[in-house]
Amino acid sequence: MKSSKSLFLSVALLCIALLGAALYLQIVEEMMPCPLCIIQRYIFVAIAIICIIFAFLPPGSAKLGAGLGVLAALGGIATAGWHLWVQAHPGTSCGIDPLETSLNTIPTANLFPTLFKADGLCANPYPFLGLSIPQWSLIWFAIIAILLARRVFKRA
Repeated sequence: MKSSKSLFLSVALLCIALLGAALYLQIVEEMMPCPLCIIQRYIFVAIAIICIIFAFLPPGSAKLGAGLGVLAALGGIATAGWHLWVQAHPGTSCGIDPLETSLNTIPTANLFPTLFKADGLCANPYPFLGLSIPQWSLIWFAIIAILLARRVFKRA
Protein backbone atom coordinates (compact mmCIF):
# COMPACT_ATOMS: atom_id res chain seq x y z
CA MET A 1 0.00 0.00 0.00
CA LYS A 2 2.96 2.31 -0.55
CA SER A 3 0.98 3.87 -3.40
CA SER A 4 -1.70 5.08 -0.95
CA LYS A 5 0.92 6.79 1.18
CA SER A 6 2.46 8.52 -1.82
CA LEU A 7 -0.99 9.53 -3.08
CA PHE A 8 -1.93 11.03 0.27
CA LEU A 9 1.38 12.88 0.60
CA SER A 10 1.16 14.15 -2.99
CA VAL A 11 -2.36 15.48 -2.47
CA ALA A 12 -1.31 17.09 0.83
CA LEU A 13 1.67 18.72 -0.89
CA LEU A 14 -0.60 19.94 -3.69
CA CYS A 15 -2.98 21.53 -1.18
CA ILE A 16 -0.09 23.20 0.64
CA ALA A 17 1.28 24.51 -2.68
CA LEU A 18 -2.15 25.92 -3.56
CA LEU A 19 -2.30 27.66 -0.18
CA GLY A 20 1.16 29.06 -0.93
CA ALA A 21 -0.12 30.40 -4.25
CA ALA A 22 -3.07 32.00 -2.43
CA LEU A 23 -0.67 33.68 0.00
CA TYR A 24 1.46 34.90 -2.91
CA LEU A 25 -1.61 36.50 -4.51
CA GLN A 26 -2.58 38.05 -1.19
CA ILE A 27 0.81 39.34 -0.07
CA VAL A 28 2.63 40.12 -3.33
CA GLU A 29 -0.28 40.90 -5.66
CA GLU A 30 -2.28 42.52 -2.81
CA MET A 31 -5.46 40.60 -3.58
CA MET A 32 -7.39 40.42 -0.34
CA PRO A 33 -9.40 37.20 0.10
CA CYS A 34 -13.17 37.28 0.35
CA PRO A 35 -15.11 35.02 2.75
CA LEU A 36 -15.61 32.36 0.07
CA CYS A 37 -11.87 32.36 -0.64
CA ILE A 38 -11.25 31.78 3.06
CA ILE A 39 -13.71 28.88 3.18
CA GLN A 40 -11.88 27.32 0.23
CA ARG A 41 -8.58 27.78 2.08
CA TYR A 42 -10.02 25.97 5.10
CA ILE A 43 -11.10 23.12 2.85
CA PHE A 44 -7.62 22.85 1.27
CA VAL A 45 -6.16 22.76 4.80
CA ALA A 46 -8.67 20.08 5.83
CA ILE A 47 -7.79 17.93 2.82
CA ALA A 48 -4.07 18.34 3.54
CA ILE A 49 -4.53 17.37 7.20
CA ILE A 50 -6.69 14.36 6.31
CA CYS A 51 -4.14 13.18 3.77
CA ILE A 52 -1.17 13.63 6.10
CA ILE A 53 -2.90 11.73 8.91
CA PHE A 54 -3.98 8.83 6.70
CA ALA A 55 -0.59 8.64 4.99
CA PHE A 56 0.85 7.47 8.29
CA LEU A 57 -2.00 5.24 9.46
CA PRO A 58 -2.14 1.53 8.64
CA PRO A 59 -2.87 0.73 4.97
CA GLY A 60 -6.29 -0.68 5.84
CA SER A 61 -7.53 2.81 6.65
CA ALA A 62 -6.65 4.23 3.22
CA LYS A 63 -10.18 3.92 1.82
CA LEU A 64 -11.62 5.79 4.80
CA GLY A 65 -9.03 8.55 4.45
CA ALA A 66 -9.59 8.84 0.73
CA GLY A 67 -13.36 8.92 1.30
CA LEU A 68 -13.03 11.75 3.82
CA GLY A 69 -10.78 13.60 1.38
CA VAL A 70 -13.34 13.14 -1.41
CA LEU A 71 -16.10 14.53 0.83
CA ALA A 72 -13.96 17.57 1.65
CA ALA A 73 -13.10 18.08 -2.02
CA LEU A 74 -16.80 17.90 -2.92
CA GLY A 75 -17.41 20.62 -0.33
CA GLY A 76 -14.68 22.63 -2.05
CA ILE A 77 -16.33 22.10 -5.43
CA ALA A 78 -19.63 23.34 -4.01
CA THR A 79 -17.99 26.38 -2.42
CA ALA A 80 -16.04 27.28 -5.57
CA GLY A 81 -19.22 26.79 -7.61
CA TRP A 82 -21.12 29.13 -5.33
CA HIS A 83 -18.21 31.60 -5.58
CA LEU A 84 -18.46 31.52 -9.37
CA TRP A 85 -22.22 32.04 -9.15
CA VAL A 86 -21.69 35.08 -6.91
CA GLN A 87 -19.19 36.52 -9.37
CA ALA A 88 -21.58 35.93 -12.27
CA HIS A 89 -24.39 37.78 -10.46
CA PRO A 90 -23.04 41.22 -9.48
CA GLY A 91 -26.11 41.99 -7.37
CA THR A 92 -25.09 39.20 -4.99
CA SER A 93 -22.22 39.84 -2.63
CA CYS A 94 -20.10 37.83 -0.28
CA GLY A 95 -18.50 40.99 1.07
CA ILE A 96 -19.07 42.46 4.49
CA ASP A 97 -21.86 40.30 5.75
CA PRO A 98 -22.50 37.84 8.57
CA LEU A 99 -20.34 35.23 6.79
CA GLU A 100 -17.29 37.48 6.88
CA THR A 101 -17.93 38.51 10.47
CA SER A 102 -18.32 34.93 11.66
CA LEU A 103 -15.28 33.69 9.67
CA ASN A 104 -13.11 36.41 11.18
CA THR A 105 -14.05 35.35 14.73
CA ILE A 106 -12.87 31.74 14.30
CA PRO A 107 -9.73 31.25 16.44
CA THR A 108 -7.61 30.31 13.40
CA ALA A 109 -8.41 33.71 11.86
CA ASN A 110 -6.86 35.34 14.93
CA LEU A 111 -3.91 32.93 15.14
CA PHE A 112 -3.12 33.04 11.39
CA PRO A 113 -4.73 36.24 10.09
CA THR A 114 -2.67 36.32 6.90
CA LEU A 115 -4.09 32.93 5.89
CA PHE A 116 -7.60 32.99 7.34
CA LYS A 117 -8.81 36.62 7.67
CA ALA A 118 -11.43 37.67 5.11
CA ASP A 119 -10.88 41.25 3.96
CA GLY A 120 -11.82 41.33 0.28
CA LEU A 121 -14.78 41.24 -2.04
CA CYS A 122 -15.79 38.60 -4.57
CA ALA A 123 -15.91 41.13 -7.38
CA ASN A 124 -12.26 40.87 -8.50
CA PRO A 125 -11.96 37.86 -10.84
CA TYR A 126 -8.19 38.35 -11.54
CA PRO A 127 -7.73 35.99 -14.47
CA PHE A 128 -4.66 33.77 -14.52
CA LEU A 129 -4.19 31.91 -17.81
CA GLY A 130 -7.72 32.98 -18.72
CA LEU A 131 -9.43 31.60 -15.59
CA SER A 132 -10.48 33.30 -12.36
CA ILE A 133 -9.24 32.16 -8.97
CA PRO A 134 -12.52 30.34 -8.10
CA GLN A 135 -12.39 28.57 -11.47
CA TRP A 136 -8.89 27.35 -10.66
CA SER A 137 -10.04 26.25 -7.21
CA LEU A 138 -12.93 24.33 -8.74
CA ILE A 139 -10.55 22.57 -11.14
CA TRP A 140 -8.11 21.64 -8.36
CA PHE A 141 -10.88 20.43 -6.05
CA ALA A 142 -12.20 18.27 -8.91
CA ILE A 143 -8.73 16.84 -9.60
CA ILE A 144 -8.26 16.06 -5.91
CA ALA A 145 -11.71 14.45 -5.72
CA ILE A 146 -10.96 12.26 -8.75
CA LEU A 147 -7.54 11.20 -7.44
CA LEU A 148 -8.90 10.28 -4.03
CA ALA A 149 -12.07 8.66 -5.45
CA ARG A 150 -9.88 6.35 -7.52
CA ARG A 151 -8.30 5.20 -4.25
CA VAL A 152 -11.71 4.73 -2.63
CA PHE A 153 -12.89 2.44 -5.44
CA LYS A 154 -9.58 0.67 -5.97
CA ARG A 155 -9.61 -3.04 -5.14
CA ALA A 156 -7.45 -4.23 -2.27
